Parts: sequence; C-alpha cells; structure tokens
Amino acid sequence: MLIGCPKEIKNHEYRVGLTPTSVREFCAHGHQVLVQAGAGAAIGLEDAQYQAAGAQMVADAAEVFARADMIVKVKEPQPQECAMLRPGQLLYTYLHLAPDPEQTAALVKSGAICIAYETITGPGGGLPLLAPMSEVAGRMSIQAGAAHLEKSKGGMGVLLGGVPGVESAQVLIIGAGVVGTHATQMAVGLGARVTVVDKNVERLRQLDLVFGNRIKTLYSTTQALEEQVLAADLVIGGVLIPGAAAPKLVTRAMVRGMKKGAVVVDVAIDQGGCFETSRATTHAEPTYVVDGVVHYCVANMPGAVARTSTFALNNATLGHGLALADKGWRQALRDDVHLKAGLNVCQGHVTYAAVARALGYTAAEADAVLA
Repeated sequence: MLIGCPKEIKNHEYRVGLTPTSVREFCAHGHQVLVQAGAGAAIGLEDAQYQAAGAQMVADAAEVFARADMIVKVKEPQPQECAMLRPGQLLYTYLHLAPDPEQTAALVKSGAICIAYETITGPGGGLPLLAPMSEVAGRMSIQAGAAHLEKSKGGMGVLLGGVPGVESAQVLIIGAGVVGTHATQMAVGLGARVTVVDKNVERLRQLDLVFGNRIKTLYSTTQALEEQVLAADLVIGGVLIPGAAAPKLVTRAMVRGMKKGAVVVDVAIDQGGCFETSRATTHAEPTYVVDGVVHYCVANMPGAVARTSTFALNNATLGHGLALADKGWRQALRDDVHLKAGLNVCQGHVTYAAVARALGYTAAEADAVLA
C-alpha cells in the first residue's frame, strides 16, 4: 500500500501523523510512504530523517492526496483537504464529527473510507488512541488554567497553589476519566484544592484510593455541579461520550453566577464542549470572556506540546495503521472489532451511530458495508 502523510494545516498545529520510526515500520512491512516536505520540521523531525527511514519526500499536499492509498494525519481534514479525498481512499486520523456537520458532509461526499482514532476501542475498554492525547490535554488544562488565572491574562489574580498563610485556588474537575485523572494529578501536585465530580462511582473510588484526602470526590448531580461551579476559581471540563457531542453540563446561568475572573478550560471542545458558553478557539487567540469568566477552549490543545504529543500518538496509532495497510481495510476491520469501531464514514455513508444521531443521518451498519 502507498501511505501518505501530509503536513498539518490547522492553526498552530505542529504535530505530524507519522514519525520517521513509524515510516520505517511501514517500509519494513513492504509498503511505500510519501511524506510532504517539512511535515515534521517544526518539532525537529527533518526531511533527511524521513528519507533515511525509507520515505519519499514530495513538495506539496496535493501530490500526497493524489497518489496515496491511505492518508495518515493528526487532526480532522480541513475543507481544502476534504476536497482532495477521493472515493475508496483511506483516511486515518482524528475526526470528531458529531459537532461538525460541514466536515461530515464533505467526507460523505468524498466517498472515502474514514477511520477515526477517537472511536477505536480497546480490549479492556476505553479508547486507546484517544487516551494519549487526553493525558496530554488533561495535564495541559491545569497549566493553561493556572496561567489564565493571572491578572495579566484576564483572571482574578490567584496563584493556583497559594502560599503559606494564603488559601490556594479551588479547582473543580468535571469528569473522572483520562482527562480528569491527569488534570487531578497536576492540580494536586501544584497544591490546589481539588474537587472531582462524576456519575461513575467506581472511577471516583479509584481516584480516592490514589489521592486520598488530598481531593474531594462528589457524585455528579445538577445541585452538586452548580454548587461546585459557583465556588470554583478554575473549572476543567473533561467529559466524553465516545463519538457523540459532549453534554452541556454547565449552563449559561451557572457561568453567570461564577466568580469574576474565574477560568474555565473546556477540554471537551473537540466534541462541542460541555459548557453552554463554549466555542472553539485557537492557540493564536485561546481565550474569550463571558460574564466576566475567562474561557479557554482551544480545540487542539496537545498541539502546543507537539513533539511530546506526536510521539505519544504514534505509539498508539501505528499498530492499527499497519493492520490497515497489511490486510486492506475490509479484512482489517473484519478481523478486529475494536478497529471496526473506528469506522465513521464509508463510501458515502455515516457508519457511526452517535454521529448519525447527532447530525440527522441514517446510520449504515459497518458489517453491511464490509459485506
């Protein structure tokens, strides 16, 4: 198979779909790899390294899309990239389709086979291709929140960990999954007072075993959430329903009642966000203010630490990528129910039920498409 890796073009996105190490693995399996010149240069992965690994360097994305059988990316294809996809071509990347009707329509129109990292499941449960970026985003959420609590960034001027004799900041983390766990680890490490809310009592129990009395855990109800949001200096939104739009757990009224200069970081923004007041922002302009509350809603947070994120992502995506290339997409999906869960759009049909429900499509059964 001919594998193509274009340079990412989303705002301040420096990650790259394939590292030279991954290229070498594809080549060792008998495949050819095209990489757009400069695709990894921003994070210290030079063209010469890709060539030494066996890649052919090409000048522009148009040639990558025109020639490759499978496109390996990081972020969802931008409109000009969707326009270059062709029927029968494989696209292997993050998609986050539920809150994005324009991208979904473009992928349906393309006739491509689109496999989303974020809905591929794991044998033990969970979302193993989403997990490494959730780990990064969870840790970054506390860094971003702490920075924007500074007065010069629009916050109330509070040091997250406080100092002797002065109370530390109150941090609320909504969701006890991968994002919430890593956000909790960072916030506790910086000395904040941390509360985690979730409906999964078993997850809260696991966090309690790890952090003990250094955190407070609460079962998530409307009343508990409202009380904690109004008391918090920093709120992290880390909820996830696989493949579906994030639920709007924090209402506009709750935001209106928050402390002036408080900060919210919506890590769920890729799936539409879990605050009613959220809208996607970029690394170039990461924040905006609603009712005196600073909103940080960057849709590709791990892109800010692109080198770390690229290597972590390739560790997770390489195995399934090799299976797709070695077996072809039909056989690879027939052989692996977890990889099959990643099929979101296929040859003009939406095949992921949560996306179809969110956007008004009739879902096609993946097994029917494979047959």
